[in-house]
Amino acid sequence: MFKCQKSTLSGMKNTHATLNPNARTRISLNLKRLRAEKGLSQEKAAELADFHRTYVSQLERCVTNISIDGLERLAEALGVDITELLQIPDSSQADS
Repeated sequence: MFKCQKSTLSGMKNTHATLNPNARTRISLNLKRLRAEKGLSQEKAAELADFHRTYVSQLERCVTNISIDGLERLAEALGVDITELLQIPDSSQADS
């Protein structure tokens, strides 16, 4: 099951959490994966995106939201298209 699944519509249990993680969870898992692939620390990724040094950690732990502008900056810092941060992670990332 994907971690960070915090919000559901109308307070109902999300029965599709394992198949369709919410955007916050997608961003969290994809950010962790992409940052690791590029060999970047959280602090360096934050610096490249012009974020506060703790913001990347908060995103990876699903404790904060990110704006569209922030997503664009983050994608640029990681050298990827914004859609890579929003794609549904494969199931091998679910337990990481």
